[in-house]
Amino acid sequence: MTRLALPTARGKTRSRMTYEQFLQWDGDNQHVEWVNGEVVPMTPISDEHNLLSTYLIRLLGEFVEHFGLGQIRTDPFQMKTGPDLPGRAPDILFVTRRRANLIRKTYLDGPADLVIEIISPDSRTIDRVTKFREYEQGGVREYWLLDPERRRAEFYRRGRDGRFRLIQLGDDGIYRSAVVRGLWLHIDWLWARTTLTEVRREWSLS
Repeated sequence: MTRLALPTARGKTRSRMTYEQFLQWDGDNQHVEWVNGEVVPMTPISDEHNLLSTYLIRLLGEFVEHFGLGQIRTDPFQMKTGPDLPGRAPDILFVTRRRANLIRKTYLDGPADLVIEIISPDSRTIDRVTKFREYEQGGVREYWLLDPERRRAEFYRRGRDGRFRLIQLGDDGIYRSAVVRGLWLHIDWLWARTTLTEVRREWSLS
């Protein structure tokens, strides 16, 4: 997601606001984030971005619901990982059942267990650098970076030292999540958008 200048009337200086004020803000554009006390509108997403996001929501949602593992939220739902960190709206986030008490009316009050960001050509720096550092500092346990244009998927896990570590996949191209208990997926599913019927068969879900 890319930062845009927030329009102002008659050249007036943009007002700053607290995160609490931001959560009550009634602005027209709700595809926004809160960074350094300012509302940051996001660029519209591409069709490919939307297709992958929708596919993942269905795929993960079915698995999480089937096993009663927790809850999923999507952009524009907010996540505030720490008092001195921005309020972000990840493309997809997952919170385990035991941490569901952190979910407030309009935001997650703490780090998600899993955050997924889908990269657009103009969002690579913010997703791979800025948000990477924020999510790492804020305590996100697992971070997926998915680039549909380049068909590239990177999976990071938080180590004991609090740093993200890139997880290398085996020759089978399968990723096994550390926080969504029992979840595994073929990376090719993401790009081919393998039907949920086929995925269920692979997972042996009845």
